[in-house]
Amino acid sequence: MTTKDGLAQPQSRWTQALTNQGISRVLFWGFIALMLFMVGDGIELSFLSTYLEERGFSGSQVAGLFSAYGIVVAVAAWLAGALAEAWGPRRVMLIGAGLWIVLEVGFLTLGVMQENYAVMIATYAIRAIGYPFFAYGFLVWVTMETPDAVMGKAVGWYWFFNAMGLGVISGYFVAAAVDPLGELVTLWSSLVFVTIAALMVAVLVKSRAGARKVTRAETVEGLKRGIVIMKERPKVGIGGAVRLINTISYYSFAVFLNVYMVKTIGFSQSQWSSIWGTMLAANVAANLISGYASDRFGRINVIAWGGGAATAITVLGFYYLPQAVGANYVVIMALGIVYGLALGMYVPLSAVVPLLAPQHKAAAVAVLNLGAGLSNFGGPAVAALVGPLGVAPVVWILAALYVVGIFLTFLLREAGVEAPGHSPQVDPVPPAATRVGSEQPPQADPLENPNGAGR
Repeated sequence: MTTKDGLAQPQSRWTQALTNQGISRVLFWGFIALMLFMVGDGIELSFLSTYLEERGFSGSQVAGLFSAYGIVVAVAAWLAGALAEAWGPRRVMLIGAGLWIVLEVGFLTLGVMQENYAVMIATYAIRAIGYPFFAYGFLVWVTMETPDAVMGKAVGWYWFFNAMGLGVISGYFVAAAVDPLGELVTLWSSLVFVTIAALMVAVLVKSRAGARKVTRAETVEGLKRGIVIMKERPKVGIGGAVRLINTISYYSFAVFLNVYMVKTIGFSQSQWSSIWGTMLAANVAANLISGYASDRFGRINVIAWGGGAATAITVLGFYYLPQAVGANYVVIMALGIVYGLALGMYVPLSAVVPLLAPQHKAAAVAVLNLGAGLSNFGGPAVAALVGPLGVAPVVWILAALYVVGIFLTFLLREAGVEAPGHSPQVDPVPPAATRVGSEQPPQADPLENPNGAGR
């Protein structure tokens, strides 16, 4: 931070503490806004399908609604990063929140309350743009404002606040609200959280990112950059593939593992639901733990071994351990916790991939987001093989993908992607200097400039 005279301005202890933990001072309220938005977006997850079926919609209609939503999310996840390259993340986030609010009102008033399925599927699918624009737009913002030295911690905090809102706070809120208020009022309450989140981004997040006007040509260039970056920087594309692999077992398990554990192994539904919920809680903790671990032990190491290897082993464990011990609640609960922790060890990938293209971080995040979106389709596609092949071959397919992911992860090694002390190459050039032809910009001291290098 500097004064108008260009002199260094002392930071408060609070600002230094935030910066040291990877939270840029100017983005502090953005993390809180992210959490509140995800609460609003996640309120419907635990009961919307059941509620719609109770109102007379068929299971196939509900499935079609969610399929349309998933397709739009995958595309919008890529667009969020690509457009942030041209428009700036604040604008992308506010557009996302605005779309979410308007389309949610339409979904509830003209669709659900009128029981008009055509309106429901149209409004719900378009509303799907709002979630990735807001959430992934902020991820771009984090990569732009955070010094590289603490990027692992920063993305750890990002996913911590994301998961806390989507999977934890929203769940507890629904549990407390749905009985006294009813399903419809609970759905309407989501607008309160999303609106507050949008206002916080508009008023409280003071970063200058995205403040200037952009031309149509710059918009087109930003979209183009989200594609050509994979040709210019092939490792960014590899990072997107690793991100796809990251959650492919989670989305596969969501399709078939509940049925297998309850109907074949013998767990009660409440037992398996508690195991699944505890796994998600462990994943929330891992989102934060992995960020700190990666800056200490190396980001690539944490992704490859803590993520890839551990997930491959635990995926196999979900088939072979129950075969050996049956419906042993304690043993399978422990396995679920380890699996949840392993999934969270991929979080440093959100730090590594933007650093592979330091001059086009938003475009790199767009590729990362695309991988996340495609995982929503890849997981169920693999799960569909359970019918013709059985559970055992499917878990081996999933485990093999994670092993492939380990090798792909090590291809991401490159000077500049690790925290200081873990980089395979040490740059002897002083920070004030630049090397001719180097794509890597000079590094900023996180204690001197909490806004990142020159931003």
